[in-house]
Amino acid sequence: MKEEFYAYIEGLQDRITSALEAADGAARFRQDIWERPEGGGGRTRVIENGDVFEKGGVNISAVHGPLPESMQKYFGVAEADFFACGLSLVLHPKSPMVPTVHANWRYFEMYGPDGQVADSWFGGGQDLTPYYLFEEDARHFHRVCRLACDAHDPEFYPEYKEKCDRYFWNAHRGEARGVGGLFFDYLKPGPDRSASDWYAFVTGVGDSFLEAYLPIVQRRKSAAWGKAERHWQEIRRGRYVEFNLVHDKGTLFGLRTNGRIESILMSLPPVVRWAYDHHPEPGTPEAELLEVLKNPREWA
Repeated sequence: MKEEFYAYIEGLQDRITSALEAADGAARFRQDIWERPEGGGGRTRVIENGDVFEKGGVNISAVHGPLPESMQKYFGVAEADFFACGLSLVLHPKSPMVPTVHANWRYFEMYGPDGQVADSWFGGGQDLTPYYLFEEDARHFHRVCRLACDAHDPEFYPEYKEKCDRYFWNAHRGEARGVGGLFFDYLKPGPDRSASDWYAFVTGVGDSFLEAYLPIVQRRKSAAWGKAERHWQEIRRGRYVEFNLVHDKGTLFGLRTNGRIESILMSLPPVVRWAYDHHPEPGTPEAELLEVLKNPREWA
């Protein structure tokens, strides 16, 4: 399974980066091949200073070796070896009218003393972080997510949408990071679904990403904006940074397993602002966005 899934994310990285370069029209992805001293490595692709994307990355990795002590405590296990692979992407557009997007699809194995697989699971999802709320964009993103889920089980979308709303929640701010999407983890083979069933579901969601995001980019990338909108975008980017550094499990896992720092922190936007005690004026588009972030909606 690990070979099959890694081959999938290699191809998905190629498809996504090609489509994003075409959408940007100017910038191209820079590629870094890297190795992890403890075992494994990855292929990082970063785009910067484009006509559409100010900064973004589409990264794949496959790492393995002894599970660090901090992660042993996290998983509640004794000494063990592990394998983890996945694709992780974050795109920060230049225009405040185009939302930031994040996605991740991953597979994990843990091995017993005999070297056999003792546990394995899939995880991942995709979520949208707008700076200005366009309801048709949120509805489109969620409808594509729902269709990808419904192809496997009609109960998946409501369950993983609700988990996304709970996961991407900045508890110290009392607000969501964005308008959500899907989040799932610990999808393990069992009596109802095999590893192949979960593979089909996770790759189906991965295949839906470009359909979920690119139409929104095309709709918004030429919209007018100015200094006030940029100022608000930078403030909201600050909230994005807060979530990733305080709450995000993927960031913490990478840091605790001696991952490649440049690839892990690729998710952070290039220009960010923290304005003291900032509150948008009531009735403004900025205030409208905050209302939605404090009270997640049903979009699909």
